[in-house]
Amino acid sequence: VDVSKKVLQHVDNNLNSLARLTIKELIKIKGIGQARAVAIVAALELGRRRKDVDINEKPKISSSKEAFDQLGGDLMDLTHEEFWVLLLNRANRVIKKKRISEGGVNGTVADPKIIFKMALEELASGIIVAHNHPSSNMMASQSDIDLTKKLREAGKFLEIQLLDHLIICGQKYFSFADEGLV
Repeated sequence: VDVSKKVLQHVDNNLNSLARLTIKELIKIKGIGQARAVAIVAALELGRRRKDVDINEKPKISSSKEAFDQLGGDLMDLTHEEFWVLLLNRANRVIKKKRISEGGVNGTVADPKIIFKMALEELASGIIVAHNHPSSNMMASQSDIDLTKKLREAGKFLEIQLLDHLIICGQKYFSFADEGLV
């Protein structure tokens, strides 16, 4: 702390002046060796680069098509079933996309406890779940319908809304939300 105070006093508490100092100039300050000088220059450079980087906004999901655009590439060409979740913030922007499970040709397991554990860890306000049907049959099975109901009800208690459940078949998809089933 004392060394930091000396460094700041050397530049009259002006961080812009500090950022212009070279390693050789920093080493002249009592208590600053080569390693500390390099660390200071590196820290200031990281701060400069962070300021210049555009903040990439996460995609906003406001339709089943936008959800499909996020998940379709991961699921459309598989020869086995997989189950994925999109975790969304209050503005329906994607926090994270995560595979929940990988199964066989005829099914995969989607455990609501695992899904909501991930959602809680990421402080998600909403989720969209999706799985593929390698058979290209877009019809929801009874187990798909039951799982959707279970997720919807569990989400109510946790205040994490199930926004949609997609069944992806190649370039096409079935949306539970579009069909009024969520």
